[in-house]
Amino acid sequence: MSFTNEQRSELLSQRRENQLNEMALDKAPTDHGETTQPFRRMSAQMPRISPSFRTRTRNPDMPLRYSTVRGRAFGEGMRAAIARSGMTGRELADVLGWQEAKVSDMVNGKGGVILQDVLLVLGACRVPEPERERLLDLFPGRELDGWWQPHGKCMPIRPLTARTQLAAAESLVSWHPHAIPDLLQTTDHARAWLAASATVPATEVDERLRTLHELQELLRNGVDCTFYIHEFALALQVGGHEVHATQLCRLMLTASWKRVKVLIVPAAAGVHAGIAGPFTQLKFPKYQPLIWTTTENSSLFVEEKSAVEGYESILQALSKISLDQEESTACLSRLCVRIQEASGAEHVNDEGEDEPFPPI
Repeated sequence: MSFTNEQRSELLSQRRENQLNEMALDKAPTDHGETTQPFRRMSAQMPRISPSFRTRTRNPDMPLRYSTVRGRAFGEGMRAAIARSGMTGRELADVLGWQEAKVSDMVNGKGGVILQDVLLVLGACRVPEPERERLLDLFPGRELDGWWQPHGKCMPIRPLTARTQLAAAESLVSWHPHAIPDLLQTTDHARAWLAASATVPATEVDERLRTLHELQELLRNGVDCTFYIHEFALALQVGGHEVHATQLCRLMLTASWKRVKVLIVPAAAGVHAGIAGPFTQLKFPKYQPLIWTTTENSSLFVEEKSAVEGYESILQALSKISLDQEESTACLSRLCVRIQEASGAEHVNDEGEDEPFPPI
């Protein structure tokens, strides 16, 4: 999508008018009722910003910058669009007559732009229609807490939002009651898991394995990881005896690394706080923490403060009943030996050359 000089001039004029209107709105008393009339015309309906959001974003005492998952997904998409155009942020700012800081705010999910600004960038970067429509769909809701993403029949091959959040995280704490975490799975284990799926086409398995490896590679960036795994998940045989034993050996290797903890919740603990299901907590150096969880065909990113604190309470409860690092490694070793003895195997391939992230 590109603009003529006349269209660009008109959009710039509209942008200046909208900015003046926004400045006037900020100076006027806020009406929280339902009788307020629209103060401007927009080509797409914008979400109503709640009073609580205004207060939250303008609180100077907040230690972290307020930024939502939607906002960061939008910003990452705009960053990629600019990169594909061959321009730098400074060059794009020059083309549009902006300050470079405005482009920086946009690609970092900090706001400060209106719909006309986005249209100008998409046009200047000649963004293809499918991606353009995706970004325009994201734009109105970029300030909303939480994001439920329905995916249709099955999960997407490349989960863009999860990848963006993992790439930005400084710590990860994950709980898995019935399965080995994806980020710790060996290739053979993951292949057997995907083969058992009722919704994943067989033709997608190889590409999904490549995507999984890419996600595992993101943890090379010095992320501090803690994985709570229930003993039942370790006992579940996925693939043959050799695949099962190799997976357990991988967990023992991973647990020895400096930035990774693998802690086992024993079956003897009985009923526990995490019985409702798996989830992952992500913390960031610049943003508020969030919870990421998935179902068969959807993803959920939880950001509301009290909800995140609820999940934090679950992790604290699991930490009290889980085995410590030494006990967890011993548990893994005993189970691995039993599986090898049952299968008559003499050697297990630990796939050291294919490890998802190296010791630090």
